[in-house]
Amino acid sequence: MTALAGSTPDALWATSLRRWNKVCWLLFAVMAVGLVAIDRPGESKYVALVLLGGVVLSYGVLDRFPANPVVRPHVYLSVLVVALGGLAYLRGNYAALFMVTLPHYWMFGRTPRASTVFLGLAAAATLAASVLRQDGWTVEFFTETLVSTVLVVAVGALIGLWAHSVVGQSAERARLITELEETQAELSEAHTRQGAADERERMAREIHDTLAQGFASIIVLAEAARAGLDSDDPARSAQQLRSIESTARENLAEARELVGSPRRPGQAAAGSVAQTLRRTLDRFAEDTGITVDADLADLECDQQTRIALLRCTQESLANVRKHARASTVGVVLARQPYGVELEITDDGTGFVVESSSGFGLDGMRKRLAELGGRLTVTSSVGDGTRVLALLPPTASESGATA
Repeated sequence: MTALAGSTPDALWATSLRRWNKVCWLLFAVMAVGLVAIDRPGESKYVALVLLGGVVLSYGVLDRFPANPVVRPHVYLSVLVVALGGLAYLRGNYAALFMVTLPHYWMFGRTPRASTVFLGLAAAATLAASVLRQDGWTVEFFTETLVSTVLVVAVGALIGLWAHSVVGQSAERARLITELEETQAELSEAHTRQGAADERERMAREIHDTLAQGFASIIVLAEAARAGLDSDDPARSAQQLRSIESTARENLAEARELVGSPRRPGQAAAGSVAQTLRRTLDRFAEDTGITVDADLADLECDQQTRIALLRCTQESLANVRKHARASTVGVVLARQPYGVELEITDDGTGFVVESSSGFGLDGMRKRLAELGGRLTVTSSVGDGTRVLALLPPTASESGATA
């Protein structure tokens, strides 16, 4: 199967031809030796040698220079037909050459129709020459020559047609196997590319939700600390510096997980999702001074659900910090009959949702979609923003029942 997979119809034909060439050269040599050593001298002997030599020469040229696969094979078959007719007329012992060269009609005819035509011409030439040599239709001609020739031609035609069918099926099977292997290779390459693209997108989302947000917080805190250097509130500046240090440490831990942890990057510790969100909200209120009104149900969720809810909260708070100019943020976490629901609202400036093209909102939607959830963002200019994340029960019920 492996060898056939790399074959083509031309390759199969060439392989069959090379195998038969060795046999033909040996049989041609035996026939030439027989004519020279066994037959008695005479004009017919030399003419027979010339005819055999013409066949051998044509066959040698075809074997040595197969550059034109259309003309030269048919020229050789034409020479073979003439030689068979001449030998049948001169000596009557053409049967050996006929048998030796019988496969050539199917190997060089290239199509069943052409092969059948040349085989028929060879049979007609030998029969006509035999009739002329015997001076008419005799009983010997009918009982020996005609019957034997018809049988040989019929058997040769059946074998040739069968061989053409087998080679054609093998070639078609080889073509299909080759196409299948090429398709499999293309599919494997596409899967590899898609896997790499998915992994890049996942890493980009993780970096955006962790490192990028952390660096943004550090920048905001550093700007606030620098602005407060000349103020008379050193305690506030010290708190901001401590927040910078804490955020930088968290970012370092996130970076180490991204590049070296066998766990999913950014995995939250096991426990209640409410506790995880509470720490995030307290940190946000401390860093920004924005009032946070939180109503967090004490839910036990699986790890992926906890991470998704945490990342949605972090992204929403980052958007409030950077864009909303809000004074109050409300966060509600609750289990509903249809799943786990996280709602984050602010009283900021709002925005036009349809015109938003940020990576954060798109990342939240994809993260929730991976778990079968969805994200709804409602906002308008001057009326604040509402972010609603919903995860179905199948994404969280295992932890809830523990």
